[in-house]
Amino acid sequence: MFRTVIFKILLGLYFVLWSPILLIGLISKPLNRFFVLTCASGVLVLARLVAGIKYVIHYPPVEENGVPVAPNGNIRLDGKSIIAAKHMSILEIAVLSTHVPNSFFIIKRELLWIPIYGWAFWRMGLQPVNRARGATNMKKLTHAVAKKIMDGQNLIIFPEGTRAKPGQHIPLRRGLLFLAHELKLPILPVGTDAGVYWPKHGKMRSGTAHIWFEPMLPCNASLDEISEAINRHSA
Repeated sequence: MFRTVIFKILLGLYFVLWSPILLIGLISKPLNRFFVLTCASGVLVLARLVAGIKYVIHYPPVEENGVPVAPNGNIRLDGKSIIAAKHMSILEIAVLSTHVPNSFFIIKRELLWIPIYGWAFWRMGLQPVNRARGATNMKKLTHAVAKKIMDGQNLIIFPEGTRAKPGQHIPLRRGLLFLAHELKLPILPVGTDAGVYWPKHGKMRSGTAHIWFEPMLPCNASLDEISEAINRHSA
């Protein structure tokens, strides 16, 4: 528990020290993105050095028994997809944001109200959503997301809508299906066991967290199919 307390104190100080740097970054969108991603990389370094938490990324096989997988309708020519990830900690946010090029997240609009960091998230192009607005908001959200994707960005969404505890399977929100259907984008499920090492509350544990990119699913996949893929290797 001592290591957990020390890490959280240092993490808080780290975020405070990065605040003026992020303020400077607001003058330029590319500079802002660079500073935010550098901050995320620093979180991963701090987690490794202080909390003893490393990570490994697993990708689905591209060949089966030496034979290339046959092309199918799941793969778009432009390589675009909706990355639907399990959310258990800050760790997978930092990993995905630093390893998926030109990525953006759909986030609760309240996160943009955080001083400095919220402004940096807005400048970076993260997409806020007002969950209370229902179907009307989904149409506006789809239009905004489509524009970002056409600009070459990659969408990452946490379809459970909240952080899960190890062993907890939270029903997926239907907004993921709406976006996939409207944008005709396949879904790339991502699982993780990061919550075992960096839980929402309580003691952190040293070890190696895993991020699993699962085989892609078509845009008309069911919530049960997507949930099964996301939780296939997750804690």
